[in-house]
Amino acid sequence: MKSFKLTAEPRTDLGKKAAQALRSEGKIPVVLNGGEVFTLPYTGTLQAGEKIVEIGDGKAMITTDLTVTNESVRKLIYTPDIFAVELEYNGQKKMAVLKEIQFHPVKDTILHLDFLEVNDKKPVVMEVPVALEGHAEGVKAGGKLSLSMKKLKVKAVYTEIPERLVINVDNLGLGKTMQVGELSFEGLELVNAKNAVVCAVQLTRAARGAQANAGK
Repeated sequence: MKSFKLTAEPRTDLGKKAAQALRSEGKIPVVLNGGEVFTLPYTGTLQAGEKIVEIGDGKAMITTDLTVTNESVRKLIYTPDIFAVELEYNGQKKMAVLKEIQFHPVKDTILHLDFLEVNDKKPVVMEVPVALEGHAEGVKAGGKLSLSMKKLKVKAVYTEIPERLVINVDNLGLGKTMQVGELSFEGLELVNAKNAVVCAVQLTRAARGAQANAGK
């Protein structure tokens, strides 16, 4: 996975009006989730933007409200690539991945970003782009290769997540499909439904005609 450096500022003024004011300045409200879980009461010192969120059974975690500029995240968002983000704020650096983007329903501008803190011990679930390689047998026979799932959900520590999931289709025959359950990647767990079709070689009109003639 590629890396991306991003500098953020703590955000202490919360609420809709404050968020609208930030957006008018070309900035985006951000939340960083996924910090270490601890037992209440909390005895540490919170930094600017940090707050305690209870998750039940006397447990809680710290989330951080931040702000970034539109310009600083443009190359992170408007790309098919996925990144491990080195997020710097309050004089510290944390590794994170981008989990959710909220866009304006009409203007398509960015309203909010959610990041998830990651480390090399705790697995995370991310969507990874699929790339097909090879020349399918079914295509050689006149079929058409189609990709049904452009991304697959994987579960792994972030250091094991690749930029692409490369799938070889050389042995995919005419009228055949490749399902999630047939795939495996070292260090990763695929969490999509096992019977979900990733790609297929579809029969074309020409291929049907060739099959019909071969059967005569």
